[in-house]
Amino acid sequence: MWLIFKKEFKELLRDKKTIIFMILLPLLLFPAIFGVGIFFMSNAAEKAENEILKYAIVGEAYAPDIVESFAEASEKFELVSVDGAFENESDYATLIKNETLDFVLVIPDTFDADILASGQHKIGLYLNDAGLNKVYGRVAEIIDVYMDEFQLAAFTELGLNEAQQEALLKPISIEKQNVADDREVWGERIGGFLPYFIFILCLQGAMAPAADLGAGEKERGTLETLLISPMDRYKLVLGKFFTVSAAGIITALITVSSMAVWGIVLSQGMAIEFVVEVMSMIGIVDFVLIFLMLVPVVAVFAAILLSLSIYARSFKEAQSYMGSLIMVVIFPVLIAMMPGVELKGAWVWVPLTNVALAMKELFKGTMDYFALFGIFTSTAVIAIGLIMFCIHWFNKEKVLFR
Repeated sequence: MWLIFKKEFKELLRDKKTIIFMILLPLLLFPAIFGVGIFFMSNAAEKAENEILKYAIVGEAYAPDIVESFAEASEKFELVSVDGAFENESDYATLIKNETLDFVLVIPDTFDADILASGQHKIGLYLNDAGLNKVYGRVAEIIDVYMDEFQLAAFTELGLNEAQQEALLKPISIEKQNVADDREVWGERIGGFLPYFIFILCLQGAMAPAADLGAGEKERGTLETLLISPMDRYKLVLGKFFTVSAAGIITALITVSSMAVWGIVLSQGMAIEFVVEVMSMIGIVDFVLIFLMLVPVVAVFAAILLSLSIYARSFKEAQSYMGSLIMVVIFPVLIAMMPGVELKGAWVWVPLTNVALAMKELFKGTMDYFALFGIFTSTAVIAIGLIMFCIHWFNKEKVLFR
């Protein structure tokens, strides 16, 4: 068995595709995902902030000061003449959807600086809020100036001091006291997404060698040579299984290490505040536990992948089977991300989902370490059952020589 493992693992390391999936992909994927994501988000936000917004005002005669403020901010806003185009509200939507305008401001004929006499004013802002834009915020910057002036004039007329003004604006104030620490807050936000990437990378790391050790050997005609050897077939299967598992475990180790290393590099080199904060909270023990939980998960992946590879007639057919397996892996992670699903009760024993939940709890710092028993036990039982099925599969001639 170990002779087979040694032989297969040496051949595995000679394969460039395996090196890419096992080493380069985990090392480069995480920084690439976060780097590209941050780059595009920052660019999109900057573009939305600096874009000159095309606008039109209906009822400009009722608020000449506001109209003048928009005109003075010509580096941010551009007035578009649409004389006679506005007959009803549907015309606003038409001009905005065909990108003639970015927004339309509708000022009521009751608009007056004396809010005590006229009451609350409702200015209509028509915009397309489906995409990323900062129309509302940029318009509010100008309108808020006049809102503050109207409030101050009304308070002065009523003879209210600052305390009375504040009490009138907000009679009741709720002071939120978050009992969760910063680590728990960040862990809840990002901890649910990390298992998604980690599981996929581990699966990818084991996929290439599994396809080669089963279907690949069929195509090369080397499987028959192994079968006529005096070695028991279960030892052949275990040798191949440990090779695939080793590839997946190496990928898991590199993935977890990559998370830690790149987190430190980003936090030190780029001074990203939230990365510094999160990485300083997560201890080395948590990363070790994450890696250890991935070991039985990788065993499950390896047994399934090897069974599919043994069943497939060709390398290409094996890859098509394995590609659909990604959806099976994603589903338990999606369940773990659903509201109300916590690492309690029966969820401790649900394979894959319990590991995803445990990873989130470790990042949050709220892990119930007694739950590790159920997590390791349930995942290990599934892995052993799948290994036995793989051995049973390998002993069927009609499966080997389809």
